[in-house]
Amino acid sequence: MGRLFGTDGVRGVAGSELTIELATKLGQAGAYVLTKEQAHKPTIIVGCDTRISGGMLASALMAGICSVGANAIFAGIMPTPAIAYLTRKHKVDAGVVISASHNPMEFNGIKFFNGDGYKLSDALEDEIEALIANDMKDITLPTGSEIGKIEYRFDLIREYIDFMKKTVPVDLIGMKIVIDCAEGASYKTSVETLRELGAELVAIHTNPDGTNINSNCGSTHMEELQARVVYEKAAVGLAFDGDADRMLAVDENGKMVDGDEIMAICANHMKEKGTLKKDTVVVTVMSNLGFTLMGQERNLHIEKTKVGDRYVLENMLANGYNLGGEQSGHVIFLDDNTTGDGLLSALHLLQVMVDTGKPLSELAQVMEVLPQALVNAKVPNHKKESFMEYPEIAGAIAELEEKFAGEGRVLIRPSGTEPLVRVMIEGKNQTQIEEEAKKLAELIMNTML
Repeated sequence: MGRLFGTDGVRGVAGSELTIELATKLGQAGAYVLTKEQAHKPTIIVGCDTRISGGMLASALMAGICSVGANAIFAGIMPTPAIAYLTRKHKVDAGVVISASHNPMEFNGIKFFNGDGYKLSDALEDEIEALIANDMKDITLPTGSEIGKIEYRFDLIREYIDFMKKTVPVDLIGMKIVIDCAEGASYKTSVETLRELGAELVAIHTNPDGTNINSNCGSTHMEELQARVVYEKAAVGLAFDGDADRMLAVDENGKMVDGDEIMAICANHMKEKGTLKKDTVVVTVMSNLGFTLMGQERNLHIEKTKVGDRYVLENMLANGYNLGGEQSGHVIFLDDNTTGDGLLSALHLLQVMVDTGKPLSELAQVMEVLPQALVNAKVPNHKKESFMEYPEIAGAIAELEEKFAGEGRVLIRPSGTEPLVRVMIEGKNQTQIEEEAKKLAELIMNTML
């Protein structure tokens, strides 16, 4: 068995790769590992996004949790960051989200938070995997009154909405906003929060049916939102992904504002207010070169990590920073929440717009986004880590690195959650870098299949 946990929990096609048997075992092993030091009867809070498989997997997971003697609280459909917040607020022992984030509806995933609302370390994930690989042989399952129980708390969604409004109490009266909820977990939380803060709201993709999550909508498909913002003459558009831990924006002219630009806008505003700790932002190696140049111009220190919000978070916690994130719109405001939070990012961005009185198009000029081409090469999942072992691929990458040296950069990496190798090239000529990225992606696919 390969490693179960990717960069964001356990992912797979629900029913075939992510089965109810595996979900039950993850519930058992996760509950055991995360609560074994507790003297009291532990409790784990569980939420899911809007996928049709969410209820099935949540039921199996909670059965596993209860079978090892822990209690489960099922909060229903919830954004990932809401579960992180509620885990801390209610002082429960752990939190679990059933979601595959921005992936298509047939996928699902299971990700854990510890009692402090943080994603698990590699060491804890390894411990959970070892128990599953050993078929839970060393664990004695309780009986009678020692078995755990499930409590259903669909009212907890209100606590998260109130938390958002209290954390960034921005006055949105008179501001017209279009939001795209991706038929996902934010279809209630984002709509109600922004309306209650006074926004004139146009909400699209807020009718999830279990099969339409992320389907030509949300932060992975921005075209409809871009057109709608212009049509509505709105000040801004906001797009969430399926589990609402990320957000991308659209300015009043219909131009996309990505995670790098959102972080640049918020970082400079926080620096001016004296709230950006150590004048530092933590980003990944995938961030646009323009972000680094912006940091140099404005005396911001830019820390870089490998790809994955967990590595951004680790760096922030280790060094006392409070802002970091990814180009994809997964931004962590660590003073407010312990994980990326699309609604929180939206509120912070809107706060800058209100405070400065500037349109988003002007604020986004804080950095120049250099041309970037990203092409995915579909490869067998078990081979994706070993692409550099193929001499023709390694040779082609070396040639490209030499070609773009000093004028851009080349970054090739396996996806943490999908059977893909991602080819990213930055340079001055969009047409050229797109051609080169496609050529390399095709070579990788043809070589590795």
